[in-house]
Amino acid sequence: MRIDVTRDIFRLAQVFTISRGSRTEAKVLTVRVTDNGVTGRGECVPYARYGETLESVEAQIAGLPDALSRQGLYELLPAGAARNAVDCALWDLEAKSAGRRAWELAGLPVPGPEVTAYTLSLDAPERMRAQAAEHAHRPLLKIKLGTPDDMPRLEAVRAGAPKATIIVDANEGWSAEIYADLSPHLLRLGVALVEQPLPAGEDDALFGMDRPVPVCADESCHDRGSLSNLRGKYDMVNIKLDKTGGLTEALALREAAQAEGYDIMVGCMVGSSLAMAPATLVAQGARVVDLDGPLLLAEDRDDALKFDGEGIHPPVAALWG
Repeated sequence: MRIDVTRDIFRLAQVFTISRGSRTEAKVLTVRVTDNGVTGRGECVPYARYGETLESVEAQIAGLPDALSRQGLYELLPAGAARNAVDCALWDLEAKSAGRRAWELAGLPVPGPEVTAYTLSLDAPERMRAQAAEHAHRPLLKIKLGTPDDMPRLEAVRAGAPKATIIVDANEGWSAEIYADLSPHLLRLGVALVEQPLPAGEDDALFGMDRPVPVCADESCHDRGSLSNLRGKYDMVNIKLDKTGGLTEALALREAAQAEGYDIMVGCMVGSSLAMAPATLVAQGARVVDLDGPLLLAEDRDDALKFDGEGIHPPVAALWG
């Protein structure tokens, strides 16, 4: 077995801004695992918020032994981007070697398309209104917020897309006071959920606070080990493969979270269709799907995922799985 890692850069269609900063390109790592002439692929997006860099994740992968299994991988790497790319490459390798689709190997039903959110970048209110108007035909819009001055932005997006369902992602950018002030307005403006309003290390403030719309844990939820710290604070969990450390743990987290009564959101970092492909399996039946990474790119992989009026479709075998 051979593991190869390459760096790939995908230009974004426009500058993408959240409360932590802006970017003009997606920098990803592509992992290829080859065994007996068959190659499986996976992609990850190292994320500085979790102390990851392209270099650190490459080093984690370079330290792996030549012989690997998905089960053994979980004893060698923690949850995070490195394990995600390798785990997904191993799923792809297994599927190609067996001549079957990954969902068959996982014992899942044949997946179908799922409506996905489209993310509006954080910007001045008038620009966010223009973004919203441009994409008002989409059924689900996600707004990046997370500043003390977000009400004008929220009002502007609702004015630009009066019929779209709106979800809000604060990316840990609010204080408890700001969130408490905004909460009734979220309900008034028809917001369907708010994602990670407070910093992960300060979210105990959510205990006892009114939650007029569902609150979803993102930075506070990585894998099954996170669930014990969420009760009483969150209504939903956002499952991202770069946080769980791969499809294997993502599927296990979905099952465990549902068993504890949480609704499911399936999200992504800004990456290519290869990164979204395994997440489409986790997204089946989720309350909210946010796998719009490829829609934000100016360029994508060959055999890219199909997006249409039905949503995001499962991958063709030539892409993954």
